Amino acid sequence: MSSNGYMITFGITEVLFSQIPDFDQIWWLSIVAAIMSFTYSAVGLGLGIGKVAENAAFKGSLTGISIGTVTHAGLVTCTQKLWRSLQALGAIAFAYSYSVILIEIQDTIGSPTAENKTMKKATSFSIAVTTFFYLLCGCMGYAAFGDSAPGNLLTGLDFITLTGW
Repeated sequence: MSSNGYMITFGITEVLFSQIPDFDQIWWLSIVAAIMSFTYSAVGLGLGIGKVAENAAFKGSLTGISIGTVTHAGLVTCTQKLWRSLQALGAIAFAYSYSVILIEIQDTIGSPTAENKTMKKATSFSIAVTTFFYLLCGCMGYAAFGDSAPGNLLTGLDFITLTGW
């Protein structure tokens, strides 16, 4: 029930911010968004590391959820495991939807060769760092909760609260 209050507050805040003229052209907004994204992920990573330290062991396995595990959706079958794997790949693809925008930006800039090479290096580096960081978050979340891990650690805070966090 308390999450509804947060959602209402978030919605009201969005409505207020949408009234600011040329809000989309504020240059520091991208920096704030990047900081928020990495802070959000760092909190999830910290929660995962803390839970693994509390458990003193890694939960889960290298092959993912075990067939025959009972979850809130019922017994996990071979087909469901395959479906969950495909959903995970879809989630990863959705997380990298920004890369299309980066490629379009890079293609539209008619820069000299030196700038073009610098931008390609910066883009490659940022994607590599983001991939490493988000994979680390996902792996630590799975190591912390194993087969009962929520789909998203921070949006699954009710789940975490129920399990003693």
